[in-house]
Amino acid sequence: MQSIAILLTCFNRKEKTLNALEHLFVAYNRVKDTVQIEIYLTDDGSTDGTGEAVKSKYPKIHILQGNGQLYWAGGMRNSWKASLNHNHDFFLLLNDDTDTYESFFEELLETHQFCVKTYKQSGIYIGSTIDGVTKKISYGGNVFTNRFLAKYVKVIPNKKTPQECELGNANIQLVHKSVVEKIGVLSEGFHHGLADFDYTLKAKRENIPVLITPNILGVCTNDHDNPFETFHQLSLKERIKKLYNPVGLDFKSNLQYMRRNFIYRLPIVFLVGWLKVIFPKFYFNKLYKTRVR
Repeated sequence: MQSIAILLTCFNRKEKTLNALEHLFVAYNRVKDTVQIEIYLTDDGSTDGTGEAVKSKYPKIHILQGNGQLYWAGGMRNSWKASLNHNHDFFLLLNDDTDTYESFFEELLETHQFCVKTYKQSGIYIGSTIDGVTKKISYGGNVFTNRFLAKYVKVIPNKKTPQECELGNANIQLVHKSVVEKIGVLSEGFHHGLADFDYTLKAKRENIPVLITPNILGVCTNDHDNPFETFHQLSLKERIKKLYNPVGLDFKSNLQYMRRNFIYRLPIVFLVGWLKVIFPKFYFNKLYKTRVR
């Protein structure tokens, strides 16, 4: 019997969190004879009753209380650290807005078997998701096209075999215990985003395989708004606040990501961050629009 710790964090997304858990348990019913799961959910100060609703419907879930300042990376670290007190074979990072397909446990574990057979060691396994409306890939694995500029493209599941990637989203991410023993959990210094990319880069530096599964494993809509279209309408004080806000531009996490992985880009990212604040129209019209074409 293999043991998997399911790791989540949530903040005021009661319906989405309950939906994610419902899909999770549907998938679990297909493997419950060979897999045991234990769920660790950090409720980071929700005021909509998310934690209470989860506890009422799923009393065996470990509900961990945050202080409202953990955000995604801090909440996931909190859940992960709590799970280390128990003996688990795998750790599954799952976003609370991800609706998994029924086959996702089986496919992740088959990818693990492929990894051990092919690379003679365990690794990290990324499940790709699609947008519920566009049906296009929303999250998954990525490879660099230009490491100096930190540009990358998505790896598209080929429906045949696992593929290597360098950057992995943790919307669905399975990590074997041997990986945790070697590189630990998500690194400190990340508040909201980029902690998952940093983790897979940390694994790659240690020659740990990072693979995407052959098929798409769930639905997760990329609902991140573009902050730059209206950024210039904010006052200077508001722009500075948004620069440092973990759910804004998350400047500190971006600097930490560069410091740990692309040190040569750190001065550029620092200067561009303040360029966005001081000259927002110039940045949007001359730099941002050119970059996203």
